[in-house]
Amino acid sequence: MDLGIAGRTALVTAASRGLGRGCAEALAAAGVGLTLNARGKEALEDTAAAIREAHGVEVRTVAADITSPEGRAQVLDAAGAVDILVTNAGGPPPGKWSDWDREDFIRALDANMLTPIALMQACLPGMMERRWGRVVNITSGSVKAPIAQLGLSNTARTGLTGFVAGTARQVAGAGVTINNLLPGIHDTDRADALDRAVSLKEGLTIEEARARRAATIPARRYGTAAEFGAACAFLCSRYAGFIVGQNILLDGGAINATL
Repeated sequence: MDLGIAGRTALVTAASRGLGRGCAEALAAAGVGLTLNARGKEALEDTAAAIREAHGVEVRTVAADITSPEGRAQVLDAAGAVDILVTNAGGPPPGKWSDWDREDFIRALDANMLTPIALMQACLPGMMERRWGRVVNITSGSVKAPIAQLGLSNTARTGLTGFVAGTARQVAGAGVTINNLLPGIHDTDRADALDRAVSLKEGLTIEEARARRAATIPARRYGTAAEFGAACAFLCSRYAGFIVGQNILLDGGAINATL
């Protein structure tokens, strides 16, 4: 299926592995040139090299902390005119409500709310001027159904969701769409970390912890970065111009809700 975005340019953050890489690979397969960002230079360069070889598109890399003003400026300068923005960041550490102080919340807000907002504020004017743009924020299923041990993530990502709900309606008339993808459990480093935490806490093997969690998902498995990336690429396609301000779950049916 031709998504109609060959020759467009995309900026993808936290793109060296996991869901961010899945999105970058799917966009590259559709002919989109990429600017990829992550903190770790080695993993980022390995990802870029693999995408160039597989898809023959231009891939720029910027190893920088996207949550800092300096890192963000460096990334945006390298990206130039951005047609497609995919925001992504690792989630805050799990814990209990009594574990966190103000600084913990500030760090979570910086990474999972304020940074994607700042990136949108930087990229939206150009998209609107060119009368075309796509923004996809990778958030979490926790904005639909909070996860008790992920209170920092619940808080920050729900704030981002509120910003998108209002902003998406203001820019849609200029041919720019903003939507959120809400992952459930996918086979990524984040899932491994959460499974290890359960394993240590409850005296289970990693395999036992993983199998127990997979059993709670109607699909009876974890999602893959490739299928997540395909959903992202569709939201960035020419066919998705009438999808505005939506929060789309990719969780294998784990959240039991009518709406």
